[in-house]
Amino acid sequence: MRELLKEMIEEHQISAIEAAALEEAEASGRSTALTSEAEVLQWLAKEFDLEYTDLDEVEPDRQLMSLFPARVLLKYEILPLRRVNGSVHMATSRLFETQGMDTIKTMTGEALTPALAPSEAIRREIKKRLGVGADTLDTLDEESVLQVVDEGDNDDVDLDEAAQDASIIRFVNQVLADAINLRATDIHLEPFEDEMRIRYRIDGVLQDVPVPASLKKYQPAIVSRMKILSHLDIAEKRLPQDGRIKIRVEHSEVDVRVSVIPMLYGEAVVLRLLRQDQAKLGLDNLLIGQRELELFREVLGLPHGIMLVTGPTGSGKTTTLYAALSEINDSERKIITIEDPIEYHLKGINQIQVSEKAGLTFARGLRAILRHDPDVVLIGEIRDAETAEISVQASLTGHLVFSTLHTNDAPGALTRLVDMGIEPYLVASSLEAVLAQRLVRVLCKRCKAVDESSKAQAIRPEIGLEADQPLYRTVGCETCRETGYTGRRGVFEFMTMSDDVRQLLLASRSSGEIRKIAAGEGMCSLSEDGWRVVREGATTVDEVLRVTKAENRAMRKHV
Repeated sequence: MRELLKEMIEEHQISAIEAAALEEAEASGRSTALTSEAEVLQWLAKEFDLEYTDLDEVEPDRQLMSLFPARVLLKYEILPLRRVNGSVHMATSRLFETQGMDTIKTMTGEALTPALAPSEAIRREIKKRLGVGADTLDTLDEESVLQVVDEGDNDDVDLDEAAQDASIIRFVNQVLADAINLRATDIHLEPFEDEMRIRYRIDGVLQDVPVPASLKKYQPAIVSRMKILSHLDIAEKRLPQDGRIKIRVEHSEVDVRVSVIPMLYGEAVVLRLLRQDQAKLGLDNLLIGQRELELFREVLGLPHGIMLVTGPTGSGKTTTLYAALSEINDSERKIITIEDPIEYHLKGINQIQVSEKAGLTFARGLRAILRHDPDVVLIGEIRDAETAEISVQASLTGHLVFSTLHTNDAPGALTRLVDMGIEPYLVASSLEAVLAQRLVRVLCKRCKAVDESSKAQAIRPEIGLEADQPLYRTVGCETCRETGYTGRRGVFEFMTMSDDVRQLLLASRSSGEIRKIAAGEGMCSLSEDGWRVVREGATTVDEVLRVTKAENRAMRKHV
């Protein structure tokens, strides 16, 4: 307890006199040891006859909050709660830090009454109520250091100068840092008639981000700052533009892909965040099923052939292929990749970035790669017939080729290649395996709870749960931003090219018929592998149904 009290004294949350009294009470047996900030604050609230709140059930008055400067509330971590008998109750964790309350009282003339609350809860609620960068925009509003521009044809406005204002720079940096901290993969800045909305894609789902009400006024300057960072033309507001930003956060690099598109009420910006140093490579980290893992490693041991990974955008295909390459990356093999973009830097592997502007396409790059005597080739994506044809020829001439394809399932990859113009006999002789995958969100370990509802009991036999295996549901807490999920993992459908599958392909049979044969040979569908993840207690039935096409439609009525 002594270390806790020492930290709280330094933060002005408790005085040295009160800390000594609390230690004395503990030593004499008049009080039990207090082990957390919240417990000490509760003790202080009783001692000084003050209100204590954990802010879970408190809904701060938004109109009341607008009376106080955002930068002061953020600096001193003070949250207005409600007005009672002419006095405003202010949540604080720093009872003995009087400067903040005095500053607010002087600026507003309001009578203030302190109420104690944990510091983390106050920071969370302030961010939720005020939004990202509230202190920065608050400073802009007061000092008027920025010339606000409209979306009309005003040629007299220096947009470049506005975008380079220190406050706009700071606001954009705050948004980027906040998104990275929350594990977002994309940032969406969307202009509407009376607001500018910011959303983050976290664990594959878009989530609204609280922003200050005044954000709309600075929309053009914020967009221009994004353009400056990504080396785009800030004067061009009629055509789409694409660029990139490279930033460093805590010794790790983040590659940001920027897309700007003109919309009805201004330009919309989407930023794709690619973390260079966060890939946990290796097949074991994919948490793939045992059968699929063994088959995957068999394919990696082949001298030649093609392996495809299929799925929609953002389903983790590239991460899976990087994991495969890391398994076979040694001094005896030469591995070359051609990608757009290069998402992770892999030591010991030669990586090529596609550049459409310079004329370096997948097909042209692949031809050049084959002259560099590679053993293994990774093609970021088979987008056209030319790339597909060269890939097949590369596999037939002794190369192990990995690539991705956009199909809904594994059997669909065979018919897609044929539709692209590749002869069935070439597909049958070159393709070795297809892995389809999706990403399901993982239950938050801190708040997940056993689902004992009647719906849960009805679904248990359908997904193969044993009597002693629990089925979990989402709850929601601070850690998971009330979503019930933190992080994602894959569900997989692994199909190998058996003789029977090859015969069906040569006979131009449908992907449905190929699926039946593959299932009879042991292939698990995406939903079946999803039930494996549910049985492990890692996700929910609803989440598996969200990302897969459940074959058993009757199951939907239970959830």
